[in-house]
Parts: sequence; C-alpha cells; structure tokens
Amino acid sequence: MRLRFIFSETFQGLRRNLTMTFAVIITVAVSLTLFGAGLLVRAQVDSMKDYWYDRVEVSIFLCGASSAAPACSLGAVTPEVRTQLETELNALRPLVQEVYYESKEEAYQHFLEQFQDSPIAQNVTADALPESFRVKLSDPTKYEVIAAAFAGRPGVEQVQDQRQLLDRFFKLLNGLQVIALSVAVAMLLVTALLVINTIRVAAHARRREVGIMRLVGASNFMIRMPFLLEAAVSAAVGGLLAVGALVAAKVFLIDEVLAPSYRFTAFVAWDQVILILPVVFLTGIVIAMIAAALTLRRYLKV
Repeated sequence: MRLRFIFSETFQGLRRNLTMTFAVIITVAVSLTLFGAGLLVRAQVDSMKDYWYDRVEVSIFLCGASSAAPACSLGAVTPEVRTQLETELNALRPLVQEVYYESKEEAYQHFLEQFQDSPIAQNVTADALPESFRVKLSDPTKYEVIAAAFAGRPGVEQVQDQRQLLDRFFKLLNGLQVIALSVAVAMLLVTALLVINTIRVAAHARRREVGIMRLVGASNFMIRMPFLLEAAVSAAVGGLLAVGALVAAKVFLIDEVLAPSYRFTAFVAWDQVILILPVVFLTGIVIAMIAAALTLRRYLKV
C-alpha cells in the first residue's frame, strides 16, 4: 500500500512538472555524455601508452660524412668503431633486449615507405640519412643507462629516446582530457543546481499535500521518497541516454571510422567501455538524489 502510494505520487510529480523533468533529463544526458567522453579519453590515452611504450626503441645514430656533432669531428663512423659499439650494446643484456643495425640503404627504404606520397621523398638520397642502431630495452625507463654509455662517444652523432617524443604527445592528450573532465564537472554542477531548483518548485507546488501528510503522521520517509524518486527517475533516463550516446560513439566513431583509418595504434576496447558505463549511469543518479535530499531537508521543516 505504501509502495503504491509512493510510486503514484512519483508518477504524478513527474507528470505535473513535465517541462522541468525534460530539462533535467536533457541536462543530465549532456553532462554524463561529456563526463563519459572524458573517461573514454583517459582510457584511450592509457591504451595508447601501453601500446606505444611497449614498442619504443632507443636510436643511436652514427656519424656520417656530413655530421656536425663534436663527436663526429673525425668523419664518418668506421667499421671498427661500429663493431665495437654493437659489441658493447650486446654486453648490456638483459637490459638490452634486442639490437638491430639499420644501414643507410635500409633507412632510405623506410623513409620512402613513410613519405611515398610526399615531394620530400624526391629530394632525399640514401647518403643524407644516418646509419643507426635500434635498441629495444627490457625496461624502457632505463634509457639513461644507454645515453650515459654511448652519448658523445666517437662515432656516435646522437642518442635518441623515442619515449621522450611520445611523452610530449601524451602530455597534449592529458591536457585535452583535463579540459574535457573540467567541462563535464561544470555540467554536473549545473545538473545538481537544476535538480535542486526542480525539487524546490515541486515541493512548493505540493506544500499543502505535504502539510496534510505531516498532520496525519506521515513519516519523513513517506514524504521524501516521491521527490527523491522523481529526481532518480529523471537522472536514470538521462543516464541511459548518455550510455546510449557513448555506446554509439564506440560503435560508429571508434570501431567503424577511427580504428580502420588509423591502424598504427590501439583504441579503447569494449572491456574498458563496459567499466565506464555503470560509473556514468550511477554518477547521475547519485548526484540527483543527493541534491534532492539536501533540498528536501529545508522543506520538511516548514
């Protein structure tokens, strides 16, 4: 009987404040979609870090005939120096997992593959590209060990850590992630304020009913629950719309557009998306119910 009364009051409240209810649903949907998008961006950055950090190498570029580095003052690297460098690299195992020597000709072929449609490729010859050692480390954070051992050595023009190049890129992505989450938090605050206003209007419109219920001895639970359920139902519908938008973004944007077009990197997987969806859905409901509960505390004192 009590449950039927609570549900009946909840339905009537939603129907009476239909315009405000739609406003809450739309605001919650937009806010949670932005919030979920921010979480997806963070998951995407983590996926890309795992993918690329597992593949980064340390490049040791050797001196060529036109190298201007102080360590190349004696001219191009000799076969004896190259052999000595490779021997010392192999001596650093197990930190050094793999060592691959790339000649000028191989570097030129890789260059042509990367810039096959660019006019730059027509102006570059094999002699302009340096030969190098590509070193795969068992622990990429130990780059300094390689740099300390080989940077500035005769025959070595430059030691380059690809991880540092990726760090700059990921810092940019992290900045975009912070912006997205900041916008989402601002929208969630707007949602809470809208819920507070909606509950305040609803409580004011039904103040006589609330007063009668208090006179006949209705408990705070019986008086509050319809309002709390109104906020929860509105937030739940908005949350479902946000969840649908995120699933659509995964299916139509990530899986059908981005993943086939950019095969060189990893994208956020379904198991990561499935972990995010409940967080997005429950966040809207929790915020709406907390905002409604705080608002009702004042009106129950009237």
